[in-house]
Amino acid sequence: MFKKCSVAAFALLSSMSGAAFAQTEIQWWHAMAGVNGERIVKLANDFNASQKDYKVVPTFKGGYADTMNAGIAAFRAGGAPHILQVFEVGTATMMAAKGAIKPVHEMMKDAGEPFDPKSYLPSVTGYYSNAKGEMLSFPFNSSTVVMWVNKDALKKAGVDAIPATWPAVFEAGKKLKAAGYDKCGFSSSWITWVNIENFSAWHNQPLATKANGLDGFDTELVFNKNATLVKHLGNLVELQKDKTFDYSGKTNEGEGRFSSGECPIMLSSSGFYGSAKANAKFDFTAAPMPYYPDVAGAPQNSIIGGASLWVMNGKPAAEYKGVAKFMSYLSSPEVQAWWSQETGYLPITQAAYDFSKKQGFFEKVPLAEVSIKEMINKAPTENSRGLRLGNLVQMRDVWADEIEQALTGKKSAQAALDAAAERGNQILRQFERTAK
Repeated sequence: MFKKCSVAAFALLSSMSGAAFAQTEIQWWHAMAGVNGERIVKLANDFNASQKDYKVVPTFKGGYADTMNAGIAAFRAGGAPHILQVFEVGTATMMAAKGAIKPVHEMMKDAGEPFDPKSYLPSVTGYYSNAKGEMLSFPFNSSTVVMWVNKDALKKAGVDAIPATWPAVFEAGKKLKAAGYDKCGFSSSWITWVNIENFSAWHNQPLATKANGLDGFDTELVFNKNATLVKHLGNLVELQKDKTFDYSGKTNEGEGRFSSGECPIMLSSSGFYGSAKANAKFDFTAAPMPYYPDVAGAPQNSIIGGASLWVMNGKPAAEYKGVAKFMSYLSSPEVQAWWSQETGYLPITQAAYDFSKKQGFFEKVPLAEVSIKEMINKAPTENSRGLRLGNLVQMRDVWADEIEQALTGKKSAQAALDAAAERGNQILRQFERTAK
């Protein structure tokens, strides 16, 4: 009898011990492939190893648009993840999905986790906060546009200095083409983010009314009335004819053309650094976005891209505690500095920025500070605070379609931008009808 009781007691204690040490799983759906996807996995694994209560499980769900759509569909079906990575152009859409999200500031408070929005870079937090300054999502991989330059190619082409203005880029592109880079003198990924969104902010010119949508609904797109933008697209159209400029697609599919050496100058995300470092076999650097010198006040400041982490609604409070712990971990100076240094994304807190400076990182890798200096180049204006336009994902596709029409000679630059604004305004009106 004693032996049977001992066995039963041992079994009970074992089951209680297993229950006590059972980890709560936190599902994290993300949109990062390649080397940055590997770093996402490392972040999760390092957090999991730092404590025993929670286990973050990262899952790649495709590109940014695919991941956002998968998360929304999963919420409707009752199976949403805890954390969903959504690119910045999905911000207005996620803000409007009130029942689907749990605001980060609210979750952190409920979980009793320290959280000070003022510790994050203002240019980043403003993008993901409501009118009261309350952060609705958690800044994670914030980037901006920089110009990636193949220094070996410039030397071969006899270009003595990295071009700072658009006319200088055009001239460098012609020399590069003459030096053997006949498929592409220069190019751009994220064609609308670079050449409409950040182009407008960098030249302190409005993309839309109401501070580009940050000040409320009833926004009207006005970028087609920007003579500098019309001129810029016209210049790209002319240079496309002999591939001094060569179109590389709507998103970042063209970044490989830089890493392979095919396109010696590529305007793209600062978050491209990790991939370029891993794959480029030549001496390269990053430089600020070019500007037109005849525009008064240019350059202004750039605006962010990348993505933030949204917490999905409907989970138990105990699981939100784990999500809050993970977000505190991601915000720590050491972790955030590592992520920034490895990927090229901005450090989202002042403490992380200071930590990298203290380590001497920017002295060793000065190109990593280019994006930060662009963001803080001047105090933001109504034209350069950022964008908050509903269904911006769909609008980007429409804008890119019209740019393609111009680049292939089917429309003039003005006609293409007029159509892009008109079609975009229709999308805005549709969004407002469903969001109000």
